[in-house]
Amino acid sequence: MALHFEFPPRLMPGPQAAHFLGVSESKLKSLTIPRRVLDGKRVYHINDLIAFADALGIEGEAEGNPCDDIFGVKS
Repeated sequence: MALHFEFPPRLMPGPQAAHFLGVSESKLKSLTIPRRVLDGKRVYHINDLIAFADALGIEGEAEGNPCDDIFGVKS
């Protein structure tokens, strides 16, 4: 019996990374997501893409002060 795995690759070129995030390639290039170099190719690591998306603000939530998180201050 053959095994078939379906999961996204850990490293993605720009077009695939942009598609993964749901943005255009030009928008991806303007974001502060680190790129890695593999055999001269610039690629994005899936964990960096996920971390970027997870750090985005949520519509309707008040923006807090980052220092409040550090010191455990609740609004």
